[in-house]
Amino acid sequence: MFARTVRIHNRAGLHARPATLFAETASRFSSAIRATVGDLEADARSILGLMLLEAVSGVEITIEAKGEDEIAAVNSLADLVVRGFDEDKPHE
Repeated sequence: MFARTVRIHNRAGLHARPATLFAETASRFSSAIRATVGDLEADARSILGLMLLEAVSGVEITIEAKGEDEIAAVNSLADLVVRGFDEDKPHE
């Protein structure tokens, strides 16, 4: 198992669009991936589960994965969070 804890920086936190992006990214990996905020835990592929974490700006989220691509999965998702879910970039 591999895990990393990162802080959410985007202003609105893990709302619908970032949760969707997070779940889509997690779906690219074969490992089992979980996201944890405080005592709450969610399957990283579940948009609703991620939104129920109520992860607002400034909160730390722990991403853990178990499987053959666990390191790549966690690092990819952690990078997405650190980048603020690319919310500062213009959307097409």
